Amino acid sequence: MLKGAVGGRYAEALYELARRDDKVDLVEQELRTVSQLIVEDRDLQKILYHPRITAEEKKDLLKVLFEGKISEVTFEFLKLLVERQREQFLPDIVEYFVNKANYDRNITAAGISSAIELTAGEKKDIETMLAKITGKKVVTEYSVDLALIGGVVVRIGDRVIDGSIRTRLEAMREHLRLIS
Repeated sequence: MLKGAVGGRYAEALYELARRDDKVDLVEQELRTVSQLIVEDRDLQKILYHPRITAEEKKDLLKVLFEGKISEVTFEFLKLLVERQREQFLPDIVEYFVNKANYDRNITAAGISSAIELTAGEKKDIETMLAKITGKKVVTEYSVDLALIGGVVVRIGDRVIDGSIRTRLEAMREHLRLIS
């Protein structure tokens, strides 16, 4: 089965359960924390993803690490993933869960790259413009990319708005190549 399909199915089921119990925000934060912990701890990855370590041993580890520290909903969900040998799909599940929660909250994420660090005023102007374009609250993540030379590149979902000088120069170079 496709990795995305598995992650999406589990995320959707968990989301509906969390929504029913009015715990979407809590479960989202816990999933992010658990996933980050696993990403950062190579030893934990080796144990959780090792095919010869039994589900019972993995659940015992989850119990030591998380029982009483995260909600029952999240804890039981993690155990279910281990029982069904789906623990490797956790990063996909977290991504789907967060996207679903943001969709229901009318929030969209945007990645903004610029050649230089933007001022607070410039960031606010970009966020206001993006909110008008999308009709949603926009959560932004900024990065500096010196290769852009100048301008900004905005990524929202599968859309890219490229206002970089690098792209303009490449277009001009291509145009000059065609006419010469």
